[in-house]
Amino acid sequence: MTQWHAPDTTQASVRGLCPRCGAPTLFAGAVRFSERCGTCQLDFTQFNVGDGPAAFLIMVVGAIITIGAVWLELAVSPPFWVHIVLWVPLTLGLVLGLLRLAKGALLVLEYRNRAREGRLIP
Repeated sequence: MTQWHAPDTTQASVRGLCPRCGAPTLFAGAVRFSERCGTCQLDFTQFNVGDGPAAFLIMVVGAIITIGAVWLELAVSPPFWVHIVLWVPLTLGLVLGLLRLAKGALLVLEYRNRAREGRLIP
């Protein structure tokens, strides 16, 4: 029987590591999960990360960007194009960069805590 070395949540989400064996097989694309781990065959489709990470990031990044834009406007009053050039790429970069981390962390936590869909006991 093979002994797997499970990575910690932070490393697994940053590096895209399988929560069971630690192989870098969690993601098939920038923010798309693989169907299963190529090393230990853990089925990633059994986990339902859903829209939780995206909704959380929209709230957090939206608040940060809004505070920054209001502060810049009140402090310097730059032309409108400066706001567009500054805040649109920063928003996209933060959301896309953090989305991979958030999705990975949530999947790893679901695996570690054995989270499953709710069931009614008959």
